[in-house]
Amino acid sequence: MSVPMSAPGGAGIVVSLPDAAAQHAWGGRLAAALAGRPGVIYLQGELGVGKTTLVRGLLHALGHRGPVRSPTYTLIEPYETLTPPVWHLDLYRLGDAGELEYLGLADLLDGRSLLLIEWPERGAGALPAADLRVQLDYAGNGRRLTLTAAPAWQAVLTALAAGTRC
Repeated sequence: MSVPMSAPGGAGIVVSLPDAAAQHAWGGRLAAALAGRPGVIYLQGELGVGKTTLVRGLLHALGHRGPVRSPTYTLIEPYETLTPPVWHLDLYRLGDAGELEYLGLADLLDGRSLLLIEWPERGAGALPAADLRVQLDYAGNGRRLTLTAAPAWQAVLTALAAGTRC
């Protein structure tokens, strides 16, 4: 795993991840940097790039002990016993952004929860802005992780780059 470096324009950090174990570990590192912070995280990248692997690492680091399934068919997987409560959404099969109303999105935006949203572009216009964007891309046999944050979440990026909690 490489050391974090500035993203183009200094707006984030970029990390090379050699394998799924490194993706899982970075999910844990992200959980530590969040330090219980609620908010909205967009997870973007091609099908099969490992978004759920990263989420699995994050959820395990937050204390979830069971399996972590991709919510591809259920659209939402709740982890309400975690602090903060976590909602993992996968919008890949969403037909229209308006369907988010029927899924109860407004109820999830309570200011106390962490929303992890895969395929957020499918919910464009109905989703709140991301506090943190996580972009995963194929990079040879590994992955490239790019993290960018809203101004209020820059401390998360600083903590990730330093390996500390914010």
